[in-house]
Amino acid sequence: MRKCHFCKTVLEDNLEVFRSTLCPACSKDLKICLNCVFYSPGDHWDCRETIEEAVREKDRANFCSFFSFMEVSAADGGQKSGISHEKARKEFENLFGDNG
Repeated sequence: MRKCHFCKTVLEDNLEVFRSTLCPACSKDLKICLNCVFYSPGDHWDCRETIEEAVREKDRANFCSFFSFMEVSAADGGQKSGISHEKARKEFENLFGDNG
């Protein structure tokens, strides 16, 4: 399922998101970095995609062609689907051991 970053309203699965699409509940922009599956704080320009220039305002609508709405899991209380950075690091360390 998809949720608005700002108000956490669950959005319809078939809702097409364009630069001008607003949340039906809070009227905030939906095509923003904070709603994107590729948003990754700490990565180059906070994005896992190979964007050509930084998007400065992560909470404002943009023209990024890589945008893909982040799916959240209802079973996890609406948290972002996937693996956390901490869990990924632990699994990496378990696989390769501590080389320090």
